Amino acid sequence: MRQTIHFTLNGESVEIEIEPHLTLLQMLRDKLELTGTKEGCGMGECGACTVLLDGKSINSCIFPAIEVDGKSVITIEGLTDPQGNLHPIQKAFIEHGAISAASALREWCSRPRPCWTKS
Repeated sequence: MRQTIHFTLNGESVEIEIEPHLTLLQMLRDKLELTGTKEGCGMGECGACTVLLDGKSINSCIFPAIEVDGKSVITIEGLTDPQGNLHPIQKAFIEHGAISAASALREWCSRPRPCWTKS
């Protein structure tokens, strides 16, 4: 039985009807066509699927999509400013030719949100 959920995605209000078995990653990629969030291990270990849920990092590959109802989700697509300019951390990765897994980024930042935002 499909269920309707309402949540904020990258600052925009979303209403979507989903199957209760979907993970947040499946909903983001397959239903909402946001492909910036990647599937790596599929077990919540590698960090490739990391998104922010109400400001806290979670592994979207193991998180039930139905549980974002009434909450706020920020994906990699949500890090750009309204004009589409890259976030400083995205720019730094490009400028320095850095290629890294989300798990490495997690090691650099004990709390991802402060690393992603300007002080």
